[in-house]
Amino acid sequence: YQYNTNVVFDIEGKLVARYHKYNLFRRETQFNYPKEPGAITFETPFGKFGIFTCFDILFREPAVVLVSELQVDTVLFPTAWMNVLPFLTAVEFHSSWAMGMGVNLLSANTHNMSFAMTGSGLFTPEGPAAYHYDSETEEGRLLVAELSARPRLSPTYPPAVNWSLYATSIKKFPEEDTFSAAVRRDIFTFSALRRKAGNYTVCQGDLCCHLIYRMPDKSKDEVYVLGAFDGLHGSLIKYHWQICTLLKCQSTDLNTCGQPVETAQTKFEMFSLSGTFGTNYVFPEVLYSGVQLAPGEFEVLRDGRLKSKHGTSKPLVTATLFGRLYEKD
Repeated sequence: YQYNTNVVFDIEGKLVARYHKYNLFRRETQFNYPKEPGAITFETPFGKFGIFTCFDILFREPAVVLVSELQVDTVLFPTAWMNVLPFLTAVEFHSSWAMGMGVNLLSANTHNMSFAMTGSGLFTPEGPAAYHYDSETEEGRLLVAELSARPRLSPTYPPAVNWSLYATSIKKFPEEDTFSAAVRRDIFTFSALRRKAGNYTVCQGDLCCHLIYRMPDKSKDEVYVLGAFDGLHGSLIKYHWQICTLLKCQSTDLNTCGQPVETAQTKFEMFSLSGTFGTNYVFPEVLYSGVQLAPGEFEVLRDGRLKSKHGTSKPLVTATLFGRLYEKD
């Protein structure tokens, strides 16, 4: 057998952990699947660690099991992650996963621009402690930061979130001129933000997404939309997503909404995004122009609202609540 394998050694060179990747990506035909998902942990002087690899992060086993059931403090995460806008660039999703799960995630990505692989970081429940995204050169970077060894004991540890509390407690805002467009192969329901400020609701399936926003200085040649998706993603391997997103379209043609966008010109004075999620596993993402994160500039309230704190300091590409319904995979 040949597995995609991680090994961990202690400071004396002793092997303390070994993990075989369980969720193989479609191109990993050279590797065997392990018979069972391994939930691998090991103790250190600075907390309890877990380990998994790349595509594993999108599934319940072993990723969620390590955090929710085995209560690891920090996850080691080697990856060869191809960036996929608008929701799945490496720094964007990996940072949001650490926040959504309430755990440290030490993400080491391959830097190979011929495969759109770039973006590593030291991510915490409060946001990124350090990250690096470089799509221009082939140079890597060593990231160093100070993290809480046991984040659940930290006074700044975020409170538990009821992701649907706010969204299910209010009346729907007007649904205005919805249309369908594809984000890769997923058909989203969108509504264009026609005004510089307003309240919108967009629904698909069991999910309704609510947005309150102000963008008084919107660029005339940019279009933003509120979008909802509730369904199975993927071709060979199907897994259930619930997504509420505020995103910039590629052009003023609404048919381009959901296509990859890396840059923007419009800053938001405020936004508040929420959804009637059917899961506790929701990952909050805010991505600025140039594929940059927004540490300290947004917050998740206990009632499930993703809110800007003082407006966006840079133009906004997307603000997203990315939900996973593992039980519907």
